[in-house]
Formats: sequence, structure tokens, C-alpha cells
Amino acid sequence: MNAGTVSIRRARREDVAAIVAMLADDHLGRARERVEDPLPPAYYEAFERVERDPNLALVVAESEGRVVGCLQLAVLSGISSQGGTRGLLEDVRVATDCRSRGIGEELVQWAIAEAKARGCNLVELLTHQTRVDAQRFYKRLGFTASHVGMTVRF
Repeated sequence: MNAGTVSIRRARREDVAAIVAMLADDHLGRARERVEDPLPPAYYEAFERVERDPNLALVVAESEGRVVGCLQLAVLSGISSQGGTRGLLEDVRVATDCRSRGIGEELVQWAIAEAKARGCNLVELLTHQTRVDAQRFYKRLGFTASHVGMTVRF
């Protein structure tokens, strides 16, 4: 399987379990996600909120009927940058056995094109400081380290 055999589409409710499994498939995700059967209802409730918000797009990469990647694009309007709109990428994931095949790049390029089509003047993303492979990946796609991120958890 390579990026050429992948289609990108809006996520559907039946994709939620595959998305959560990919989110949980690393050292950070294992600690914050709950991969159970059935999944906790909070995941489906969150999916419904995302679906209702026209400024959010949760998409999956699919190959041969299997969800092999995902990402969420948020379109944020603001006053700064002369009222510019920005795209924010979140939760970019590719299934472990499908990595290094161009799927992540295809997802990110889709998101950049979608952000441009929605009038965004830039695309930003956050990646955890421990995800050095992801940082290399994003740099290869033209992203530059431009911010210091901070978090407050409740």
C-alpha cells in the first residue's frame, strides 16, 4: 500500500474506533486514550460535535476499505494578522504498519489545500516535543518551528 492507493474522505461515525486506536498508538496516546470495546461514549459525542462544526474537518485516509490515517483541520478566524484566517492541524496519525509510505504526506497536503480553499493564510500545527520523528516529517513538508507551546490541563 502506498499513498497512490489511498483516498481521503470525511470521517464517519463507524471510523471512530479506528481513529482512537491510531491516537492511542504511541507513548503519549496510550496514557490519554481509552481503547475499549465498546468505546466510551465520550468519543462518539466528540465526533458528533466535530461533525456539527463547519470550521472543523475530521478526515481519514482509507485503503482497501481500511482506515489507515486521520487528521483534523480546524479553521480559525481571528483579528491578528490583519484579520487573517488560519488552519490548525491536529491529530495527524498513520497506522503503524502503513507508515513511511507517503500517506501522512498526502493527508497533510490535503489539509493545506483545504485550508487554502477555505481562505486561510497559513497552516499551523502542534507536535509534542518528544515526537522527534514527527518534527522531522513536518520540517520535510516545509513547516518551521515558530512557536513555543504551553499547556494547562484541567
